[in-house]
Order: sequence, then structure tokens, then C-alpha cells
Amino acid sequence: MTHLSMSRATSSGSAVGTARLRDLEQTALRHGVPLEDVLLIAVNLYGISGQDRHRARVNLRLARRPEAPWQIIVPLNRPASPFLLRGDELSLNDVVVAHVERVDADEAVGGYFRNEGRAATLNPNARSRCVGCAFCPNTLEAAADPRLREEQGLDDLLRALSEQHPRRNLGELTEVTVSTGCFERQDAAVAHLTALRPALERAGVSARIGFLTSVLRSDAAFEAIASQVAPFVLRLTTEHFTRREALLKSTKADLRPEHMPDLLARARAAGLDTSYTYIVGLDPMEDLVRGVNSLAGVVSAFPNIQVFQAHTVMMQGMRTPGAEGLDYYLRARTVVERAMSPTGLRPVGWECYRPLWYFTYAGEDLLDGPR
Repeated sequence: MTHLSMSRATSSGSAVGTARLRDLEQTALRHGVPLEDVLLIAVNLYGISGQDRHRARVNLRLARRPEAPWQIIVPLNRPASPFLLRGDELSLNDVVVAHVERVDADEAVGGYFRNEGRAATLNPNARSRCVGCAFCPNTLEAAADPRLREEQGLDDLLRALSEQHPRRNLGELTEVTVSTGCFERQDAAVAHLTALRPALERAGVSARIGFLTSVLRSDAAFEAIASQVAPFVLRLTTEHFTRREALLKSTKADLRPEHMPDLLARARAAGLDTSYTYIVGLDPMEDLVRGVNSLAGVVSAFPNIQVFQAHTVMMQGMRTPGAEGLDYYLRARTVVERAMSPTGLRPVGWECYRPLWYFTYAGEDLLDGPR
């Protein structure tokens, strides 16, 4: 167990700060995870106070573990949060827990890089205008992601991204993720993907394409993607297993949880890689357990498991009972580890901004790549 040694930002309020830190240490010990992981999960859950921003990308280094930089996306206008950002110091009740290197507005843009320039995320179909899922913060973001025309629009986007690449070389990309919820129909999604592959080839990119969606469902669609788009990973936007009609837009809600394993199994049978996205904090624990166990055997990439962030008072009411506290998320972490450990798959640090894993996974070190 690694303990986090932190300097005091001020002498006032130190008793409160020590008590809060002691609570997190006890929580970490109780669940058998590092304190550093608990701290970062807590920042995601509670947000940060001190600035008037709904949502921002924050690059930080923990005070005790500065060798591992982390990028998280959190609301910075949470006055009830025990975490305060003052200057470049992130404090937990007057105890400095991390140093912040950069804060950027989390805008909906046409594309951006991850994994030190080896992965790119594209928003080619106006993600900022995607509405319908009650828990999604897209409507809180500034928008700079116009809906693209195919071919010319994709070529223009890729040329612009090439200028922004750290080394101006898109050929380094190994993964290109399409992250937009605005493809409401399967045929529109397939048409976009079959246009994206030649656009990438024209840009000198042979990367695997990933697609976050719930609209790809038929064997014919999987076969078309396998023959014209692969290498490809289907990242099914599962999100949660209960209250789907109430919280999800129709193109997600009409996919029933009991049909998800078969869908992913058929995609794998067509030769595609498979994964899914899931938001922890919306389902009762028994439904979470049932769902992640049902999907463990039909994925070939570790699922994107993320902490639910309540950006508004209304969103706070969407949490399942008990999910307002850290224990729920650490129990969920153990559930996922038990389901996924037999598969040999592990979380990838740069793939998720709000994960349950930072320094360890199932007791093993995770410090093996960019965050």
C-alpha cells in the first residue's frame, strides 16, 4: 500500500484536511487499492471548486507520484467539493494533493490527439448538436465541430489535424476513434465509415478505426465493415443497463441489455474487434454485476468504464442510491476486475478520462504508458 505524503497549503483548516485524507486512506485500505487511485476517483466524482467552468480538461501530477501525469475532465464549479484549485495547486481541504500543469476548456471540436499523438479522436458529425441522453454534458460545451461533408470534409479535417499533430505526421496514428452520437441510422454510419477508410489512406494513415455507437447491429453491416473498413473496433455505447428508456435517446434505449452479448458476438464472428462503454453510478450494483459479466466473454478490448459525473443538480438525481459515495465505485471496480481478469485484457490509461483504474488493476501495476 502506497501512502501519499502531502504538504499543507495553510495552517488553518488542517484538522479538517487531515480528517478528510484519513477517511480516504481508510477507504483505500478497506478496498485494498492505492490511496492515489482513490484520490483520482474522488476528484472525478466530486469535481473541483475554485473556478467558474462547467467542464475542463485538467493535466495534473499527484504530489507523491509526479512521475505519472494524468489528464482528467471534470467540472470546476462544484462549491461543495472538498477539492479546491488555487493557482496550480489542487488541495483537499487545505492539503495539497496535486499540482496542475494545464487547464483547457473541454470544447466539442472536430478532432484531437491522445496517446502522445499515436491516437486521434474525430467528431465528424457535429457531436455538440447530439442531444437525447439525459446524463450527457455535450450541451454544456462550447461548439467548434461543424457537420462535415463526406470526402472533402474528411480530407480537410485530416489536413488540419496533420498541422496540429505533435510531429506533423499522421502516419504515426495506430487508432482513430469516431466519437459522435449523431449517426441515427445504421446505413448512415456504414456510409461514413466506408468513406473514412479511403480518406485515412489518402492521408497516409493505416490505423485501426474505432466507432462509438449503438446503431450498428446487423450481420450485413458487420460484413461490410469487415471487408471495407477493418481493422476496426466496435465500441458499443452500452452506457448502463437500467432505466434506459428514461435516460437514453431512442437509438440507444431500444437496444436491450439481453441482446448486447449476441450483438458483440456476431461482430466478433465477422472479424471485428469489440468493446463497450459503461458509466458507473447509474445502475444498482446487482444490475452492474449481471451486465459486466454477460459482456466479459464477447469483447476483445477492455471496456471504457467511467465514473458518472453529475454536472447539474438534475444529473445528481440520476445516480442510483449509494452512488454518491466512493464505496460504490470501489465495489464496482472489484466487480469489473473479477469479470475481466480471466480475459487477460487490461485498462489502457489514455483511453478513458474518468476511469476506475490509475496506478493498479487487480493488484498489478498499470504504469506502462501515457495517461
